[in-house]
Amino acid sequence: MNAKAAPLSLPEIDVEEFRKVVRSRRSVRRFTDEPIPDAVLEDCLELATLAPNSSNLQPWEFFVVRTPELRGKLAQACLGQNAATTAPVLIAIVARPDTWRKHARLALENWPKEEKLPSIVEKYYKKIAPIHYNQGPLGLLGVAKKTAGLVVGLSRPVPRGPYSVNEMKVWATKSTALAAENLMLALRAHGYDSCPMEGFDECRVRKLLNLPRKGLVTMVLAAGRRAENGVYNRQYRFDQETLIHYL
Repeated sequence: MNAKAAPLSLPEIDVEEFRKVVRSRRSVRRFTDEPIPDAVLEDCLELATLAPNSSNLQPWEFFVVRTPELRGKLAQACLGQNAATTAPVLIAIVARPDTWRKHARLALENWPKEEKLPSIVEKYYKKIAPIHYNQGPLGLLGVAKKTAGLVVGLSRPVPRGPYSVNEMKVWATKSTALAAENLMLALRAHGYDSCPMEGFDECRVRKLLNLPRKGLVTMVLAAGRRAENGVYNRQYRFDQETLIHYL
């Protein structure tokens, strides 16, 4: 979408402060029992929802668990990891590949009142998105779109997918992972830490939190104040020449 946005007044940025946030973020395995203040947690969650995402459809939900009894059960569903059992807050970060239709409507309803809705934006959410993201009964519409894309793609660039329910899951998870990273950096900026956990029993997590049937638990995030023994080893990364390619 090429809607013309109003010019924004950009704030001054201190890159060294950002560098400190990124470099000091670690996957913390043990936390103190100090609670995260409500205002801090709410601010971090708001910053998480400002993450870039596909078509601004925001295909995510956050389930914040602070009550000791439920948190204890969730920690066990996370295989009893130290991060899960010691954190004062656990957050199930859930991708929603099934909310695109509702969120397309919300995108129009929540358009800033002081700005005129561009016709191209209205067309996208009302006409294009319902075709692009809809896979149809038994995925047949997705198959038809993939076939058409293969043919048209012979002569010009075209979007390649999502063409199936599984590709919609990948689509939603990519945006949700961006929001999770925002959340982790926001916590670090406030002086708190986190540990993203993929080791959990998803069936038990779903049942404990009564999650939406089509929601995908991207990760369970442990959050709190870092304990002195919370980081197990020095951070290291592979040589950049292995991973970064300049063409």
